Amino acid sequence: MAEVTLRPPRNLADPRAIAWWTVQSFLLAAPLAAAAVAGYWFFAPHSPALGFAVAALAAACLLPAALAPRACYRVQRWEITDEAVYVRSGWLTHTWRVAPMSRIQTVDTARGPLQRLFGLADVTVTTASSAGAIKIEALDHELAAELAARLTAITQATPGDAT
Repeated sequence: MAEVTLRPPRNLADPRAIAWWTVQSFLLAAPLAAAAVAGYWFFAPHSPALGFAVAALAAACLLPAALAPRACYRVQRWEITDEAVYVRSGWLTHTWRVAPMSRIQTVDTARGPLQRLFGLADVTVTTASSAGAIKIEALDHELAAELAARLTAITQATPGDAT
């Protein structure tokens, strides 16, 4: 039996993913920061100490929203070979997932409203694993369609029952 060497997958997400993830992050973080500032402005006594605390809270919401997408882009990788699908993700805890072609049950693509705005899509590979599906995020929508077709063709030609 040949020895398999685990190496980082070769492909990164589409560069537009940074903008997409940033918009998503700000859609979640901005209302929290705005609520803190509005609460201070309309309901709290205007003390400098409380103002500093509110500004620090707003910065603590917005700064990660601006920086985290760049960090995610640097670590999120994927690759598809004739033998398996490889995905690596996570910047604090690195998660490696490998799905042999013989174990793949379904291949799906998804495009949410923001993804369509940025021309991106996700490919989800469902296997018989109890760990759940493997998701390749933030691909160009045309590349995602090509990958889904390629994976379907490879898995149909691969012997095995995917269980």
